[in-house]
Amino acid sequence: MAETVLEIKDLTFGYTRDNLLFKDFSLEVKKGEVVTIVGPSGVGKSTLFELITGFLKPMKGSVKVARFSQIFQDPYTSFHPTYSIIEQIRDVASLDGLEELAKKMNIDLALLEKRPHQLSGGQLQRCSILRALLMKPELLLADEPTSALDNIIQLEVMKLLMGFLDRVGLLIITHDMDLAKWCSDKIIKISPNMLKEMPV
Repeated sequence: MAETVLEIKDLTFGYTRDNLLFKDFSLEVKKGEVVTIVGPSGVGKSTLFELITGFLKPMKGSVKVARFSQIFQDPYTSFHPTYSIIEQIRDVASLDGLEELAKKMNIDLALLEKRPHQLSGGQLQRCSILRALLMKPELLLADEPTSALDNIIQLEVMKLLMGFLDRVGLLIITHDMDLAKWCSDKIIKISPNMLKEMPV
């Protein structure tokens, strides 16, 4: 039986009590599973990640999460512009297994000595994934991980992410329903005041 890496039970949250984003919302993610939260801007997708990471506290309900790391929408803003990629990875993660992982991800080690502006968006997002995986997570939280990339690089990045499902569960938020249908074991659609699980 696959290990549960995220368990949300009966979550209720809103920035005011008169305007709840979530009411009695439950969700489970297991290792090896891809779950995608889909919806337009402003309906609470990013807020859900803040509740999972502990930046926000639910009004009611519980969030139990295993060790996690995050991949952000814009790779250029997820790295400091004046430090090399390897310095920024070293700040948050062990470099144990770096060479093997970089090779698997088709990342030339020389790229890691460069600063973010010297890399393409696709290269930098792969470095972002490398950093996240070196943190040894059991759950990967991916916030619109391909929206800043062109279509070909989007596909490469998603295939790359799904190649690590032997070690993590993957929770994605996106507005792209086609992407969700392509990669997901489970899709949760969020619209104003409504949460609905969709068939895949």
